[in-house]
Parts: sequence; structure tokens; C-alpha cells
Amino acid sequence: MRRFKQIFGFALSTISLIIALSFLILIITYIIIKGYSVLNWEFISQPPKMSMTKGGILPAIVGTVLLSIGAILFSLPFGVLSSIYLNEYARGERIKRIIRVGVNSLAGVPSVVFGLFGLAIFVKYFNFGVSVLSGSLTLGILILPIIIRATEEALKMVPNSFREASLAMGATRWQTTIKVVLPSALPNILTGVILSIGRAAGETAPILFTAAAFYLIGLPNSIFDKVMALPYHIYALMTEGTFPKEQTTIAYGTAFVLLVLVLGMNIIAIMIRIRSRRKQQW
Repeated sequence: MRRFKQIFGFALSTISLIIALSFLILIITYIIIKGYSVLNWEFISQPPKMSMTKGGILPAIVGTVLLSIGAILFSLPFGVLSSIYLNEYARGERIKRIIRVGVNSLAGVPSVVFGLFGLAIFVKYFNFGVSVLSGSLTLGILILPIIIRATEEALKMVPNSFREASLAMGATRWQTTIKVVLPSALPNILTGVILSIGRAAGETAPILFTAAAFYLIGLPNSIFDKVMALPYHIYALMTEGTFPKEQTTIAYGTAFVLLVLVLGMNIIAIMIRIRSRRKQQW
């Protein structure tokens, strides 16, 4: 009976994995088939033309990259420092539970609510306007819980013997955290960064109110300019277009580029993580 349960559990896990991977492969294949036909150098390097029925998506690509990088630059320091406090300095399980409940609650807030928050605070109150800065800050808050939880779990995986050895050699707690614990946890922290990059690059609702423009020809000159973004461009092509046949094809091509862009960012982060692990092994 125990042997049967083991085999059944293993088979169920394998089938679940195959189903999940099948959906992933199906989605990627469908996007490639529908969007590959419009891909060419002009599509990647030119702005949209003729009511977005011709030309390319260069402003949307640049805007997505800027928003993703801005979100990471804002959220990564706050997320890492928050996790350091929670794991290394906070005393009392009650305080930790309260903080974790707050982080989990923030993670469960719908993305459109973040967009309204960004509109009220960054666009209106701080007077940043609809801009790269407002969109990056809004997306940064959106992905903050992912980075906090991933960093906290990474710090927990560092053996306490590392901390004890550093403290025994006369280092302060802060020196131990920065020079011993954090470098050891860096590869796993990058896992959270990978997840947050994909989340930031693919969000539409937060940038709808804070950063995205329906149509732009040029590239932004500063962080206070509006930008086009790939997810919002897809939304605009599928809902606001007056030439549905041409624009639907462009929307699939844009989705393909967005998929490649997110995968490319993830691959870079994975390579950095692998390199960090190799350095630790040496």
C-alpha cells in the first residue's frame, strides 16, 4: 500500500508538471506562430506609422525597458534592506508576523489599485506628471513584496555558522550582514529579481494612469516624459484600433517581442546568478 501511494504521488506530480509545461509551450508556440510574420528590422527599429498600422514598435520597446529598469532600481534597495531588518534585526515573532501580513497584503492588492495610487501620489501630489518616473515608482511598489519575500527566504538559507564565525572574529552585526550574509544569499536574491522583472515588464494597469502614452513617434528625453510600453501598446491595438485586421497582427508581433524581451532579461539575471554561485564555490 505504501509503495502504491509513493508511485501514485510521483505519477501525479509528474503529470502536473507536464500539464504546466504544456500550457507554457502552447502559449509560446501560439504567440510565435501569430506574431512571427510581422517581425523584421523595420518593426524593431522604427516608430509606428499610419495610425499604428505600419512601421514599428521601437518607442514601446524602449519605454518597457526604461520602466522595468526604473522599477528594479527603486524596489531592490528597499526590498533588500527591509528583508535584512526582518531577518537579521527584528526581535519578537509578533512584530515579524505583523510585517509579513503587511507584505502579503501588499502582494495581494490588484494592480489597477497601484495604478490609482501612483496617479494620486506620484502624478498629482508630487507633480511628476504622467512620466517614466511616475510609472517606475508605481511598478517598483508593485514588485516590492516579491523582492522582500525572496530576499528574506534567501537570508534564511545562509547557515548561522557563517554569522557566528564572523562575529567571533570581531566583526559587527552590520559588517557580518553586508560582507558575509548578503553575498552568500545573492544568487537566491536574484531569483526574486528575475520574477519581479517579468511582473514589471508585463503590467498594463499601473502604467495606464502613470506613464503610458497611446501614440508617440520619438523617444523620451528625460524621466519626466511619457513613454509607450509594449503591454499597453497591445491593449491599445486590440481595443482602440480602427483597422482591426492590420492591428491585430501587429499586436501579436508586439506580444512576441515582449515575450522575447522578458525572457532575455530573465536569462541575463540567471547568468548573473550562476556566475555568483560559481564565485562562492571557488
